[in-house]
Amino acid sequence: MKIELWTIGKSFFSFVDEGEKEFTKRISKYIPFESKVFYLKVKSKDPFQIKKEEAEKILQKLQPTDILWLLDENGISCNSRKFAKLLQNQLSVGVSKKLIFLVGGAYGFDDSIKERANQLISLSPMTFSHQLIRLIFLEQLYRAFTIINNEPYHND
Repeated sequence: MKIELWTIGKSFFSFVDEGEKEFTKRISKYIPFESKVFYLKVKSKDPFQIKKEEAEKILQKLQPTDILWLLDENGISCNSRKFAKLLQNQLSVGVSKKLIFLVGGAYGFDDSIKERANQLISLSPMTFSHQLIRLIFLEQLYRAFTIINNEPYHND
């Protein structure tokens, strides 16, 4: 299985890009991993239309066998150990070739993306920019792999 992190909207912070490179290197020791940023030019200024257009473009890129987990404030809340357990369970099923984590754009996700999703995960009840959430999530993904592998990174 391969894991990918998809983000709608590019980063404007070099420290995010540097952190992403570091955690990508760390995560890749456990599993094939790639981060993709989709900068989708949307003509509308209407948030509902923007979400709809983003959803259409993302849905076109998904394969039927892809497992899609949305990083969404309305998803299930979990601590690091619970997230590691969810991840481990998904990886053990091994039905799909790819597990995709998706960070939405500024207005969140259209219902069509939520309907396609296999899981919604909340990293926090707070709202973060899509740029910062990339780095926060990558650290949690790395942490999950260290928990799964009983390595000394996570402290309870």
